[in-house]
Amino acid sequence: MATELVEPIHPPPNSHKGKAKEFVELHDQVQSSVTLLDSLESFLSTFQTDLTAVAGQISELQDRSKDIDSRLKSRRRIERPLSSLISDITIPPSLATLILDSNVGEPWIEAIDDFERRLNTSKARTRVKAARDLGEVAEGLRIVAATKLRSFFLALFQPIRSNVTTNMQVIQTSILLKYGPLFAFLKRQAPSVAQEVQRSYVGAARVYYETGFRRYSRSLGWIKARTVEKFETIVASEKEAEWNMNMERLQHARIDGPGATLAYMADDKTHKEPVEALLRSLFLVFMDNATAEYTFVNSFFSVNLSIPPVEPASGMLSPKLMISPTLDTGLFAEPRSATGSEYGEQQNSSANATGFATLSTSKEEQSNIDAIWKQIFDPVLEYCQTFLRSVLEPMPPIIPLLTMIRLTEDVGKEVQMRQCPPAETYIFTLRLQMWPIFQKAATEHVDALKKIAEGTSTGYFGRTAATTDTLVANMCKRYIVLFNSFIFLTEHEEETMIFSNLHRLRQELVKLISRHTNQISDTVRQATAQSTIYELLLQGLSKGMHHTAHPKSQQEIAYWANLEEEARRKIVSAGQSRSRR
Repeated sequence: MATELVEPIHPPPNSHKGKAKEFVELHDQVQSSVTLLDSLESFLSTFQTDLTAVAGQISELQDRSKDIDSRLKSRRRIERPLSSLISDITIPPSLATLILDSNVGEPWIEAIDDFERRLNTSKARTRVKAARDLGEVAEGLRIVAATKLRSFFLALFQPIRSNVTTNMQVIQTSILLKYGPLFAFLKRQAPSVAQEVQRSYVGAARVYYETGFRRYSRSLGWIKARTVEKFETIVASEKEAEWNMNMERLQHARIDGPGATLAYMADDKTHKEPVEALLRSLFLVFMDNATAEYTFVNSFFSVNLSIPPVEPASGMLSPKLMISPTLDTGLFAEPRSATGSEYGEQQNSSANATGFATLSTSKEEQSNIDAIWKQIFDPVLEYCQTFLRSVLEPMPPIIPLLTMIRLTEDVGKEVQMRQCPPAETYIFTLRLQMWPIFQKAATEHVDALKKIAEGTSTGYFGRTAATTDTLVANMCKRYIVLFNSFIFLTEHEEETMIFSNLHRLRQELVKLISRHTNQISDTVRQATAQSTIYELLLQGLSKGMHHTAHPKSQQEIAYWANLEEEARRKIVSAGQSRSRR
């Protein structure tokens, strides 16, 4: 390489010796340069090798950096799920201590939801070893919680079972519904314990209502025995006082009527009330208690079997005082129903007017709720049925009978508004039992009047074939009372059974009037007698009528007005004939 860098020197002739020293020095310099270049070449070669090695290390470090960064990202991606899993499957010492060492109380409501979420998560992650390890601990806490909750609920039911003066609605709204989430936990996590708790409540509530209604219906029976009203036809009755339109008694056809009979009133041996007032009191007490109990059962025992949400809705229940008779020392002492049902809200919402939460349930769940209610109220239904049977046998007078039918219909509408299907079906069944009896009573009235109108009666007013003014006037007055009472008790003109029987009765009354007036030979006197009777009917139908706007009332007045006008025309015509003579 040195020879390539230095050009060859051609000294001039004969000058080599003089410049030998320079040549030697130059040679030394050349050698030094060559050595230096060799060293530089070796250094550059080594540097290149080192540089290649460093480049390789840098590339390796870059690969390792990428790998570490990828692993970091992966760790970060699983950090939250892993943290959430650990948080969900682990049971905090405070939660375990609460379940193991404390009695059931309000702190359990929130704690049991937290515990159930952790328990369900542990069961759902059985492939995770940590979840399997903690599963045994969670299962032990579940057993402890179920055992304590069983004892807790059974103790709550004891006052209901042992003392009928216990205020049932207060226990339901203020205590049981508050601890509803605890029963929901039992139904989801310990079904056998939940069934035992349910059976215990049903037994306690059954005894409670059975005792209360037995005493109450017995008290009403004592009052009923003091006033005996027998059925008598429009012809056979001898008591004119009973054939006056009694607006006070007709008010018992509605829920929002007079005050109900209190149990302690039976102790006063002079206290008397009509039979329709007693039946109304019994139905009011039944309606309030039956619908309140059904709503509670639907709220408390209808439990969502799915896993509770992570963030449960706050304030599922907001119970408030129910408008329902309380079983205090007076036993059903204050049965009241507000005008316009407070139970008429939509049951599918979170809570209705009773303060109970309502749930959208399947047909199977609804059938189960109906069965629970029926188990509780079976004795009550029997007591109500027995009392109604005592009212209808022997058959009561027809106006109180129709009053009780209308009362039953009004109660049925209210029960329907409060959404208590089994009670609604029961009331409907009672109403079906009463209509045939009404038809029988109406037929007996018509047949009795028919006999006297045809002169074949053997009753009190039919001892002789002849009729009297007093007899006809009494029949007209009684017809007026029946018609006005029926109109007062009937809102719709499509009531075929009511108005068809009134029409039949009117036909027989017209026959009776015709038979009676036809006994008068003088045409003017005959027409005058007819006009007088028709005027009596018109005055009675119009006087004091509260439902003159009723279409049937207007038609009835028009019918008798036409007859009265026709009688007057006969009087005028007969008078004119006489004047011509």
